[in-house]
Amino acid sequence: MQKTVHIIGAGISGLSAAVRLANGGYKVFVHEATQQAGGRCRSYFDAATNLTIDNGNHLLLSGNRHALSYARAIGTEAGLVGPARAQFPFVDLASGRRWQLDLGDSRLPLWVFDEARRVPDTSLRDYLALAPLAWAGTGALVGNTIPCKGTLYDRLVQPLLLAALNVDPPEGSAGLAGAIVRETLLAGGQACRPLIARDGLSSVLIEPAVKLLQERGHSVQFSHELRALGMSGDRISELDFGNGDKVALGADDAVVLAVPPRAAASLLPGLKTPTKFRAIVNAHFRVDPPRDAVPILGVVGGLVEWLFAFPQRLSVTISNGDRLVDMPREELALAIWQDICEASGVSGDLPPWQIVRERRATFEATPEQNALRPGPATAQKNLFLAGDWTATGLPATIEGSVRSGDRAADLVLARR
Repeated sequence: MQKTVHIIGAGISGLSAAVRLANGGYKVFVHEATQQAGGRCRSYFDAATNLTIDNGNHLLLSGNRHALSYARAIGTEAGLVGPARAQFPFVDLASGRRWQLDLGDSRLPLWVFDEARRVPDTSLRDYLALAPLAWAGTGALVGNTIPCKGTLYDRLVQPLLLAALNVDPPEGSAGLAGAIVRETLLAGGQACRPLIARDGLSSVLIEPAVKLLQERGHSVQFSHELRALGMSGDRISELDFGNGDKVALGADDAVVLAVPPRAAASLLPGLKTPTKFRAIVNAHFRVDPPRDAVPILGVVGGLVEWLFAFPQRLSVTISNGDRLVDMPREELALAIWQDICEASGVSGDLPPWQIVRERRATFEATPEQNALRPGPATAQKNLFLAGDWTATGLPATIEGSVRSGDRAADLVLARR
């Protein structure tokens, strides 16, 4: 008899677990509380801009092995596009200076030895000073591990770690920052080529996974919120969806709980989870990018941090955005548009726009909150956890999310 697994949550972590388990021979049932899949990684039609936009600008890198393997498994790896070489253009709005970081295509960080390819006005010694970060423990602070000042910090380290950790880098976990540095800057340009879902996150990472599961005879049910877990001894014996809708589990059935931390804690009393979160602000403007616009531009010295060029649209991301969540929307849109005009060379009045503020975008990537992240196994032998907030070894990223789903799926498969 075919073994069954129930995936609770159809975000990236839940879908990656579902695809892996479907490929591993399990009958898969996905239960999603909302009316659409994707969680914080999804696309939707926006009436204000009359465009399909993403709720966040998520950047992948060519070294994100789990995320790319997931895209390959659902047949959409070609939908992640980027330059042939790991190059990152930057502009400093305060000084007007522009430069390009060129990490090349090596497996080693040889770019640091080439003055023309590294950050302007930096020396090899500046990069060597980052070495302690690569091996730091998760309990250490970035601010106590490396010097958080100087040209290299301002022009590269601060923008990179702010985007990855979603906290002001000095207060972040040095261990999580070190994982990012090891998997990007230290891994050479071959691991750092930027990749964007040019046609939208849902069309590349979400909808194809749902379609694949359904076409293979698995179930993906929306507006189906799990209300309670029934327990018998050391295993989950029943799923209660309310209004008499209950599912009894067989002895060999398993459950992957891939929901946000607050929902997981309510379903599993006593579960330790992160309790503090940080916002991310994304803004989208309906305007044709300049012909010479690069897909991703790093912005230093302004409100905007990263500028993304899409067909008919310029979008920005601002991390650690708690200070902006209550700012009047039009005032915020105007401030962002001024930065965009300066950085990209576009001009004119404010075009149609949309502001997307995710108040609880990521857990707070501090040593204190990182210590609250649970592993994938639970006290119940057939219940496993997934989500970017679990102990993946990475901050809250798409790669961490997929990695968590893969790991939960592998534990289910190992039960056989």
